[in-house]
Amino acid sequence: MTAGMPRPGRAARSTDATIRRALAGDAARLTRLVRTSRAYEGPYAPMVQGYRIGPDYIETHRVFVAADLGTDRVLGFYALLLDPPELDLMFVADEAQGRGIGRLLIGHLREEARSAGLSGVRIVSHPPAEGFYRSVGAEPVGTVRANPPAVLWDRPELLLRTG
Repeated sequence: MTAGMPRPGRAARSTDATIRRALAGDAARLTRLVRTSRAYEGPYAPMVQGYRIGPDYIETHRVFVAADLGTDRVLGFYALLLDPPELDLMFVADEAQGRGIGRLLIGHLREEARSAGLSGVRIVSHPPAEGFYRSVGAEPVGTVRANPPAVLWDRPELLLRTG
């Protein structure tokens, strides 16, 4: 875990949140978080329209939730794929932006990846999120070209080292 980050399952002092494994019952909340994200307004909206995170996805992948300690309200989540190592999804609730939830999730992701024997994790970033990923140490390695009709814009490709 990166310096200053709590151990998985423990509260982060500045965020009043804990990281836990997502449960099948979280699927609707995670889907709602993706579909209502302000990061995907305007030209990015088609990317998440109709997007669904189902219980099967949660059971198949390493999906972790940042939840409010008092209410278990979902503040954000990420999904780590192991083969090949990639951050598949990462979202922070609009109302939780700026509270350190993203950094908490990245710290947990690094620990999960290290525990799985991974030296790095590929991130194909939503263009507006590139600055965040760079701020947590991800290094640019290329560009993933648009793939219409699914994705209409080029996306930065980064590598987040786990060491």
